[in-house]
Amino acid sequence: MLDRFRHPTRGFVVGWAWASLVANCVIVVTGGLVRLTASGLGCPTWPRCTDQSFVPHGALGAHGVIEFGNRMLTYVLVAIAIATWFAVRRWADAPVRASALTVAIAIGIPAQGVVGGITVLTDLNPWVVSLHFLLSMVLICLSAWLLRLVRGVEPAPVDAGRLWLVRATFAAMWVVVYLGTIVTGSGPHAGDLDAPRNGLRPDVWSTVHGYAVVVLVALTLAGLVALRKGPRTAFLATAWLLVAELAQGVIGYVQYVNDVPVVLVALHMVGATILMSLAAWQLVNVRSRVGTPVRVG
Repeated sequence: MLDRFRHPTRGFVVGWAWASLVANCVIVVTGGLVRLTASGLGCPTWPRCTDQSFVPHGALGAHGVIEFGNRMLTYVLVAIAIATWFAVRRWADAPVRASALTVAIAIGIPAQGVVGGITVLTDLNPWVVSLHFLLSMVLICLSAWLLRLVRGVEPAPVDAGRLWLVRATFAAMWVVVYLGTIVTGSGPHAGDLDAPRNGLRPDVWSTVHGYAVVVLVALTLAGLVALRKGPRTAFLATAWLLVAELAQGVIGYVQYVNDVPVVLVALHMVGATILMSLAAWQLVNVRSRVGTPVRVG
């Protein structure tokens, strides 16, 4: 393994880029499970688990174990980020921006850990929790961009109209995700029985969120039609994004009409990471025909 780090191949680096993307998706889901099991304050302070200890003790029960376990996953992500950075640095054919992206991801993970600590210190303030989630979405986007770079596949050139559609779709995805955090902050599953809510009406904001989803799907469908005779990579990225949006929409509707059961909420969070990955993937796989690359982050 060490020899492969000294003389990395493209396949080796791509593997680490995949690991970075998957790991940043997984920690979003595990963080959601902390919230869904009401374990958000299983370790009631930060950076220690309790005022006297860095690790949970028996009195904290399963909630302490669950919350502490999620904290420990941050170190796994840091290790993956460092390994990815080192592999890219040692790779003779590394694209120029790849090294900068690995640094950004490596810095973003501990910064995300600090925001997670602030969520605990603020007793799971829903606005801070939403920021914690959104920062993970940024890391997912950066990881998708890194993956595209190290794979060595150039983004497909498209005309201004198609490029606008792709960029508008990406922006709409962020609006949908942000509105989703508002809905989450107004409803149940706060992470702890005594955690505050944002005070907004969940029915109203669920409706607003739903309208934003309709706009997102419409933009994606328009992009699919516009790209049907365009570059195959861009068309396939858009097609997969549309499929994921429709599946996520079904899960979201079913969970809403069934009073947000835990299992469906967990599936919805998995879907959110997949959607953001695919939206970023669509964006970074197109560029202007005049040669200006698309930027993310």
